[in-house]
Amino acid sequence: MKPKFVTTAAVVVIGAGAFLAGRSSVSTSKDSTAASEEVKSLTGPRSGSSGGVDSGGIRSTDRTTGKNGGRTSADANRPATKEARLAKLESIMRGEDPLARNRALIDYLDQLDPSELKDAVDRFRSLGITESRFGEYSMMLTAWAKADPTGALAYAKENTRGGYATNAILSAWATNDPDAAIAWAKANHTGDDANPYMAGIIRGIASTDPTRATGLMAEMPYGAERGEALVGVLPHILSQGTDATREWVASIQDERLRNGAMERVADQLAKTDPKGTADWLLANPGEASSRNMDDVISTWMEKDSKAATAYYQALPAGEARSNALRGIVNTMAEDDPQAALSFMNSHPADVTDRNIQQFVWNSMEKAPELAISQISKLGDPGAQEGMYRRTIDAWMRTDATAAKNYLQTHQLPQNLQGYVQQRLSR
Repeated sequence: MKPKFVTTAAVVVIGAGAFLAGRSSVSTSKDSTAASEEVKSLTGPRSGSSGGVDSGGIRSTDRTTGKNGGRTSADANRPATKEARLAKLESIMRGEDPLARNRALIDYLDQLDPSELKDAVDRFRSLGITESRFGEYSMMLTAWAKADPTGALAYAKENTRGGYATNAILSAWATNDPDAAIAWAKANHTGDDANPYMAGIIRGIASTDPTRATGLMAEMPYGAERGEALVGVLPHILSQGTDATREWVASIQDERLRNGAMERVADQLAKTDPKGTADWLLANPGEASSRNMDDVISTWMEKDSKAATAYYQALPAGEARSNALRGIVNTMAEDDPQAALSFMNSHPADVTDRNIQQFVWNSMEKAPELAISQISKLGDPGAQEGMYRRTIDAWMRTDATAAKNYLQTHQLPQNLQGYVQQRLSR
């Protein structure tokens, strides 16, 4: 009986889930770029009809051992030839029901010998798979990583770009054998810059050994790779609860890494406990607290605007209070820019340039004339000119007639006259 590298649905789903965890809640631009690049590399000519092969290899729920030498029912349904097996994969992936497709794919992977995975991945990629089916792609890579991680990595390095496939394979490998995965990553990277393979490994280790994953992340230099590793660790840290998560953040010695972790953690914790999260930021003043208080208050405003506003009113004068005001105004501006402006103007002592900029950003689409009227209050001439240009450009895209009428009837700063004339002449 051939070796099994996926013995149950749970094994593959967990393996895939460990790699994909956090993408909907915490993400980085590098994650998006990797996925986008991988989609491009997957796009290719569509294969032809599967030639009468069963329409998706419906999963058999009977996975008990039969009398045929220990083969399961999935083995008994294994197509006899290589081409028939590849055609079956194509048939499965053309199914529209995601649940049936995943179940059938798990059964299909159970039927393959490790030596057949390269051809299976090749056929899968030739179908032009889009982002909507990256879960299945990750499942296949996970299965290959369990059977032959170095072979899978060699294939990924040669045939893919963007890092998605390589990270998925390394994540699955590290889950089972972290020492071997780490050794491979070190042997395949030269130079003093960040090792691009460590993020996937850290993601895989985090589910079983978050302490080790955190240590590996802390050893990485500041940069996109470390940010990607942080994204991979956070879902597993957050699953331990609020207190444990805060303790974990406090334990990070590297200040920049700690700030990055606090920012991302605050975004998540605020969804369930905005007051506790705001209190936590106040108790830990610094760069992360300054950047995130407005987001926490905005989240709170969506849940309980009266409580969020009362919290702001009770804060002492200072940066934290100004940041909280920004969160209130940002949220209000999305629905009622005039009410947001009135609220901001009723608390002039708390208004900073950043508050004004954020008000303009959040109101320029719904009330561009109101938004542009506030830009002159900015104290920084460079920021003022930049906001005028952005607001004018946005207004011209949504309502060029109204924008041109405003520019012809309102006097803007002298340094913008050339730009205004250029926009009016288009």
